[in-house]
Amino acid sequence: MIFVYILFGVYLAAVNLYAFLLVRNQKRRAAERGNEDKSGNARLLTAGFLGGAIAAYAAMFIYRHKTDNALMMVLLPLLGALNLYLIYALIRSGCPFFI
Repeated sequence: MIFVYILFGVYLAAVNLYAFLLVRNQKRRAAERGNEDKSGNARLLTAGFLGGAIAAYAAMFIYRHKTDNALMMVLLPLLGALNLYLIYALIRSGCPFFI
């Protein structure tokens, strides 16, 4: 059972790192192109849905990227709250679907 928790923790760390680096790369590409279009919103929301919403939201403020996008400013905190709730529910229930 401990192995499952370790594996789940590694998964969450990897997804959060991916989401953080995704925001950084989007910011760099937008700076190179000279515009901040809507490219990558779906990819960023997918990373947030998979567990990286908190890191993506933090990276948006660190890199000052897409902070004027109302959709991202509303959905990422909601996904982050959903992620935290699901993590809490999985740990509280003992992750019965992994066994």
